Amino acid sequence: MRKNIRLIGFAIVVFIAGFAVGQLVDATSTVSAAANPVFELRTYTTLEGKLPNLLARFRDHTMGIFEKHGMTNVGYWVPQDSPGSDDTLIYILSHDSREAAQKSWSDFGDDPEWDRVAEESQVNGRIVSGVERVFMDSTDFSPMK
Repeated sequence: MRKNIRLIGFAIVVFIAGFAVGQLVDATSTVSAAANPVFELRTYTTLEGKLPNLLARFRDHTMGIFEKHGMTNVGYWVPQDSPGSDDTLIYILSHDSREAAQKSWSDFGDDPEWDRVAEESQVNGRIVSGVERVFMDSTDFSPMK
């Protein structure tokens, strides 16, 4: 539980820092066009030694399938410090609404391409041991709305 709280806190700090830097390159143009997008923070924990497999799956396949189903990839991070540096992927997606997120995830889960990718990437065993998700709204003072 402590590890999860630290990871969520770390992810929020990374999120804030990333958007501050993003302001320099006008990152707001790449996020959902919705007036009040919903952000989804996801933290994946992998089985021992499987983080490279998960990163490859996201890099080579998952991000594109997310976009195909209306999800906007905001950013992806791995912790610098242990214990999470060996087994944790943290990322943020943007959705037009909570309902849009639900539909996108449903469509993603039903996508034959995702079924194939998931099966192929786990031919030598499961990769992910845990997933946490938090839906977030921007504050009225957030640089990113």
